[in-house]
Amino acid sequence: MKIIGIDPGSSLTGWGVIEETSGVLSLVDCGVIRAKSKDVGDVFAARLAFIFRELHAIIEYYHPDEAAIEQVFTAQNAATALKLGQARGVAVAACASHAVPVYDYAPTLMKKSIVGNGRADKEQVAYMVGKILSIKTDKFKLDTTDALGISICHSSMRKYKKMEALLKQK
Repeated sequence: MKIIGIDPGSSLTGWGVIEETSGVLSLVDCGVIRAKSKDVGDVFAARLAFIFRELHAIIEYYHPDEAAIEQVFTAQNAATALKLGQARGVAVAACASHAVPVYDYAPTLMKKSIVGNGRADKEQVAYMVGKILSIKTDKFKLDTTDALGISICHSSMRKYKKMEALLKQK
């Protein structure tokens, strides 16, 4: 099972692909998509198109079985929340264009499943992602480790749902 995790943002979009084999998670690849003004100009639609094209190419290359995308948190600024929502929509569309099922998770649920605390900071998530995947995360952007955290969270939630289904059958 290959899972892509996406932490959407209008400037930086983190992504991470993990693979689960016999219950063991391993890193396939990860990174961040930077929609810089010098590359796309100052038009927001061009920024969104850039994010879509980059995610589309990543999904096409790695062929994930499922996608996990972080839900938009409640921003203090409505305009910021709207931009994040649009970036998230672009990520969902990129997955849908490859018929990859999309699951979304609240940031607090991801943090609770990774760190054990729904209010953990990004550095704590990065630390635990490194431990879970047995990798060094100190050179990764926090958007990347958040995306990996979302993919790990999805892997855990898949297991819980399978166990729940088995218990209902009994």
